[in-house]
Order: sequence, then C-alpha cells, then structure tokens
Amino acid sequence: MAHLLAPSILSADHARLGEEIRAVEAGGADWIHIDVMDGHFVPNLTLGPPIIASLRKTTQLFFDVHLMIERPELSIKDYIAAGADGVTVQTEACVHLDRTLHQIREAGAKAGVAINPATPVVSIAHVLGAVDLVLVMSVNPGFGGQRFMPGVLPKLEALRALRERDGRSFLLEMDGGIDPTTIADCAACGTDVFVAGSAIFHQSDYARTIATMREHAQHGAVRPLITLPANGFI
Repeated sequence: MAHLLAPSILSADHARLGEEIRAVEAGGADWIHIDVMDGHFVPNLTLGPPIIASLRKTTQLFFDVHLMIERPELSIKDYIAAGADGVTVQTEACVHLDRTLHQIREAGAKAGVAINPATPVVSIAHVLGAVDLVLVMSVNPGFGGQRFMPGVLPKLEALRALRERDGRSFLLEMDGGIDPTTIADCAACGTDVFVAGSAIFHQSDYARTIATMREHAQHGAVRPLITLPANGFI
C-alpha cells in the first residue's frame, strides 16, 4: 500500500487554518487529519462541526476526522454532514463499538477505530471486519508535540499480521510523535497513514518536510509478518 501523509491541524496556526491547509496541500499532503477533543475524554478542547464545514470549502483532500470524545455516536452524523470523509472513534469511548462503526458507514463515511497506547489489540479484534482504518496512538492523546512511544510498534505488526491472515484491507494509521526520525520504524511495522502535526506545521518549509518524511518512510524496510498466537489474541 502507498504511504499517505496526513498533517494534523491541531498543530497548525488556528488563526490561519484555511491558509495552513492550502499550504500543506500544495506541499504534497495526501489527507488532512482533524482531531476533535471534548475536554472530557481527553484534557483538551478543540473544534467542532461548524469549523470543519468552513474548512471543507478550502480543499478537496480527504478529511480524516478523529473523534476523541465521549459518546461519539450522538454526533457522528453532524461531523459527516460538515465534511468528514472518514470518522475514527476511540474504542475506549464506545459502549457499543460495532454499532457505532456501522453507524459511520451507514452515514456515508469511512469508519475507523483508534486504540490508546495502553489498549491491547485484542480489544478491537472483533470489529476488524467493520473498519476501513485502524489508528494506533503512539502518544497518550490530548495534546500535540508529544514524544513518540516506541513500545506501541508491536501493535502495528500484530494488526498487519491479522489483516494478512484474515484477508482484510483496512489501512493502518499511526499518530503521535511522527517525524523524520521515527517514521521509518513506523513504516517498517506496516503503517500506511502517518499523522504528523508539529513535525510539519512547526517547520518553515512544509513541502520539504513532507518530502523528507515520505522519503524516510519509503526507506523503512517492511519487516516479515509476525507469527500470531494460536488463539489469535494479542
């Protein structure tokens, strides 16, 4: 699968979000990653559907909306109506995860599920047939600019092995501390979509940074598939 770069506007200049999106698009971004936080599930508060609807007018790039909110099932339709092409929910925030993922698909968007660093892969094994994307958080969510946690890399390897074993086609995404020094290891473990915030938006040349990250990702030799336990649990 191709490597996709998804700049996270959490780290962009929020007074110039439209300009920032156009700048990373011109610089070669594939997707735009939009983190939605409610101040409850994570200790931060960000944007909602009205701002996403305004930003939707600035680009045709895929809007990868990550809902880090409690009870996401109550507002999924609002985010899709605002322009979300894909909606990812946190497994830890969903009482009925399978139902919520089907709700996203029925509303016309790609469905994604995210797991925090402390959440095991087995917690989402039962819904892998209902997702288009699995997001592995490589930091504890809530704030940009955090340091990458390499201990989550085996989760990518396990998910890649499950995808291969079961003939699935979902994308593997990683978010948190992704920069030119960490992206190759993420690619080697099977990551398809790389979310990067401060690593891109805190640089002066977005195009050069995106090109450098893409080059490093391509040089991350994919590791052999791991052997899954007999019971499939990880």
